Amino acid sequence: MINILRKNQKALWIVIALLCIPFVFYFSNSNIGAIGKSDFGQIYGEQISLVEFRRNARLFNLARDLGMYTFLQDMVSGANSQEDAYADFTWNRLILRHEAERLGIQPSSQEVVKLIKGLGAFQGPSGFEPNKYNEFSQSVLPAMGFTDAQIEELAADQLVLERVKELLGTGVQIPEAESKENYERAYGKLEVTVVRLRTEELAKEIQISDEEIAKYYEGHKAELNTEEKRKVNFVTFGLSEEQKKLAGRERVEALQKLADRANDFNQALLEKSADFAQVAARFELPIQSTGEFTTAAPDPLLSANPQLTTTAFQLTSTEPNSDALQAADSFYVLHLAGIEPAQPLTLEEARPKIVDALKKERSRELVASRGAIVAQKLREAFRSGAPLETAAQEAGHPAEKIPPFALSDPPARNTEPGKPPPPEAPDLPMIKGVVSELNPGEASDFQPTETGGVVVVLEKREPPAPEGYAAGKESFNARFLRGKQEIAFYEWLRERRREAGVPLRVETDLAG
Repeated sequence: MINILRKNQKALWIVIALLCIPFVFYFSNSNIGAIGKSDFGQIYGEQISLVEFRRNARLFNLARDLGMYTFLQDMVSGANSQEDAYADFTWNRLILRHEAERLGIQPSSQEVVKLIKGLGAFQGPSGFEPNKYNEFSQSVLPAMGFTDAQIEELAADQLVLERVKELLGTGVQIPEAESKENYERAYGKLEVTVVRLRTEELAKEIQISDEEIAKYYEGHKAELNTEEKRKVNFVTFGLSEEQKKLAGRERVEALQKLADRANDFNQALLEKSADFAQVAARFELPIQSTGEFTTAAPDPLLSANPQLTTTAFQLTSTEPNSDALQAADSFYVLHLAGIEPAQPLTLEEARPKIVDALKKERSRELVASRGAIVAQKLREAFRSGAPLETAAQEAGHPAEKIPPFALSDPPARNTEPGKPPPPEAPDLPMIKGVVSELNPGEASDFQPTETGGVVVVLEKREPPAPEGYAAGKESFNARFLRGKQEIAFYEWLRERRREAGVPLRVETDLAG
């Protein structure tokens, strides 16, 4: 059945993240887009081909589908986008394998089997379920171009990673004074006041003149264009009405036949002088055609699955055909039928976009400058003993007291079935991060948020009960130790990347 069956420099904040913000790493878009070069980059003095990069990107998607979230978090902790995640996974995986060979780390077959049996994708009420493994290996893996061997490959990588982290963490210790101080910071109750600045409200004050609009237009003509439009033809390989009623192994087998037929169609398109319409006729498949559409307004025939629209805009005149794309119980192959390039906008056509861009720019500047004034007013109030509420009101923004909380408090959860969780203060995770750096009687700098920004004030910290530390010391120290070990690992990985010659950040359009 089975072949061998952002990092933060402060240890406290990593501990807090472990306590109250569990991380589940997931990028919902598994598509791997287009790239305009033959090599991905260089590491250890050797070129990494685009083919190898694409394979690693698919392995990333496989690890995600297997539920290997902790492994992915460690491998791509610095990624801010899907593109960064694919790139970091490729580099870090190559480094991990290089270091495993240097250190003589090689997981045994028994260890690999044990890890695979514990993967979330294969679990049922009683633990590992062979049927779930069989269904995954027969339906998901072929669509990715993989076999059971790639599951074993990822399992071995995770075991190597765990062994490396174990070695790096051997010398990490926690002094008693440091442990107690951070326990008190994590579990002490905080009395916090925030002053919120809302972009929407401040934007009402902003007026944009015709002169400013004209000046912006002249300086940004190259960017002010209509949206590119496209048309595609496509064929669909789908289950019949009777096949849709199938379940279990029979359904998997039916889907596998569709996948095989879609791949055969793709192979036929690779033949010299192949024509999409002729190949479709040979396979006795009707061709469907879209109207013109943009990325913002997909054609109704494609709108049910965003991956189809994304892929349509990655096709080119030299490579007009897509790979077989799976969406639910069907497979699609797209063919580029036409492109209407983006056209320059006139001043009047561009006016709404320009006004919006200028208002956003001015709003950010206005919010930041007002936020700096608010922070200064609050600091002056602390020094003079004046009420914070009065200082905030004088700055033009009301103060808001947040219900007392501890940095270690978990996110609000449902307490009764069918009822929503109790509301919590907006931006509370961010506020926790800011206040963790403050001492009582201090105000933060202005902190931007999606809706504007906040200034955070720590008025008071009530220490936790002494008996709590004695009772929870062992479990707290274990989490604290893991946090320090994570720092050791990330520092090690950063140094290994530097030695291997990995660029600080590769700008990548991903290829499929």
